[in-house]
Amino acid sequence: MSAGAEAVVIGASAGAVDALSAVLPALPKGYPLPVMVVVHLPPDKKSVMAELFRGKCAVDVREADDKEPLTGGTVYFAPPDYHLLVEPDRRLSLSSEEQVHFSRPSVDVLFESAADAFGPGLVGVVLTGANADGARGLRAVLAAGGTGLVQTPTTAAAAAMPLAALAAHPAARALTLDQIAAHLRELGGTS
Repeated sequence: MSAGAEAVVIGASAGAVDALSAVLPALPKGYPLPVMVVVHLPPDKKSVMAELFRGKCAVDVREADDKEPLTGGTVYFAPPDYHLLVEPDRRLSLSSEEQVHFSRPSVDVLFESAADAFGPGLVGVVLTGANADGARGLRAVLAAGGTGLVQTPTTAAAAAMPLAALAAHPAARALTLDQIAAHLRELGGTS
């Protein structure tokens, strides 16, 4: 599989808190990979995602800052109303460009920019959600030689995002949340 994993990107929407609660707290202290997460959020409210998961996780959890260099063992949440991107030098950047799938932040935008930066070292994970955001981005991850994981649609609170991702990319692996968590631990050499 992707023994040379260098980074993980995760996208989720409706049902995200429960899904991420099964995945992120499973990452152990000392987990070597940076993890970037886009959750569709209301643009006009402060996000509590980083705060919420900081208390549940052994890894560092924060809201992403513009031009911040990526660090292993850290989960970066996209802030509300900003796209989260990875620059070619593997720094994060924030953008207020047009919405994608009626969303900013957009899963596709993160996945596509991270695929350009990390190529075959990227692991893309599409979780529960009620639209098709993430399907195009997962195509970019797989086209760059990366790994695609998708929450089994029957286990998702909202199956549209996983279904769209799997329909567009039969090469992606459909896994339960526990299997995704175990796979991410394994990729980080911490199974």
